[in-house]
Amino acid sequence: MEILFIIITIFGLSLFEIITSVDNAIINAEVLSTMSERAKRWFLFWGILFAVFVIRGLLPFVIIWATMPDLSFIEIVRVTMSSGEEVRKTIEQTARALLLGGGVFLLFIFFHWLFLETKNFGLRAEKFFHSQGAWFFTVVAVILAVIVWFALKEGSILAFGAVVGSTAFFIIHGFRQYAEQQEKRLLRGNVSDLSKILYLEVLDATFSVDGVIGAFAFTFSVPLILIGNGLGAIVLRKITVSNIERIKTYKYLKNGAMYSIFFLGIIMILDGFGHHIPAWVSPIIMFLTVGYFFHKSGANFGVILPSLKSKRNR
Repeated sequence: MEILFIIITIFGLSLFEIITSVDNAIINAEVLSTMSERAKRWFLFWGILFAVFVIRGLLPFVIIWATMPDLSFIEIVRVTMSSGEEVRKTIEQTARALLLGGGVFLLFIFFHWLFLETKNFGLRAEKFFHSQGAWFFTVVAVILAVIVWFALKEGSILAFGAVVGSTAFFIIHGFRQYAEQQEKRLLRGNVSDLSKILYLEVLDATFSVDGVIGAFAFTFSVPLILIGNGLGAIVLRKITVSNIERIKTYKYLKNGAMYSIFFLGIIMILDGFGHHIPAWVSPIIMFLTVGYFFHKSGANFGVILPSLKSKRNR
C-alpha cells in the first residue's frame, strides 16, 4: 500500500504541475516561435535544468524554512530529506501556518480566475460570477478576515500565515500582470534571444510557486515533491515544443486546473486548522476534477502520449 501511495502521489504531483502551468507552456511556445533554433535548444535543455533543479528544487526547502526559522537552511535540508514518522510529524506540527497560508494563496488564485479572468465557461455558474467581477476583492477580503479571526484563536503565528498567503498572491499576481505586458513587447519588438530566455525563466519561476505550494496538500515528503514536480516540469517542456496546439484545443483544461486548486486550497486550510485530511484525498479529487473537464473538452489522455512518441521517432 505504501508503494501504491507513493506512485499515486508522484503521478498526482506531476499532473498538478502540468495543468497549473498550461498557460506558461502556451506563452513559452509563442515566445519560442520568435527565437533562433540555437536559442530554442539552449532554453529547452538548460531551461529544464534550471526549472527542475533550481526553482522547483529549492522552493520546497525555502517554504519550509520560512515556517521553521530557528533552524538553518542546511538543517532544514537535512531534516526534510530524512525519513521516518517522527520527522514527518515534526514538520507537520510546525507547518500549520504554511498549510493555512498555502490554502489562502490557492483560494485567491481560484477566485481571481472565477471572477476576473477570461475563460471558456465550463459550468453555468461561471458566467454569472464572471459578470460580477467587481466583487472579487470583496470576496477575498471577507475570506481572509474570517480565516484570520478563527486563526487568532489558535495563535498569532497561524493567523500571520494566512496573511502571508494573501500577500504572496498579490505579489505573484503583480509579476504575472507585468509579464503579460512584456510578452506583447517581446512578440512585437526587436528583442534579443537572451532577453526572451531571461523573461521565460522569470515567468516560469512565478508559475512554479502554484505547483510547489499546492504540492503540500499532497504530501510533506520533500523528496516526493521534488520527483513529482520535476517530472511535471519536464513533461511540460516536451508539450511546449511538440503538442501545444493540441493542448490549446482542450478548452476546459484550465477549468479543471482551477477547480483542483480550489479543492486543494480547502484541504490545506482544513489541515492548517488541525482537521487531518487523509493523504489520498488530494490526488483522488484532482484526478476526478481534471478528468471531468478533460472529458468535457471532448478529449482523452491517450491522444497526448502518441503525439509525444511520434515526435521522438521523427
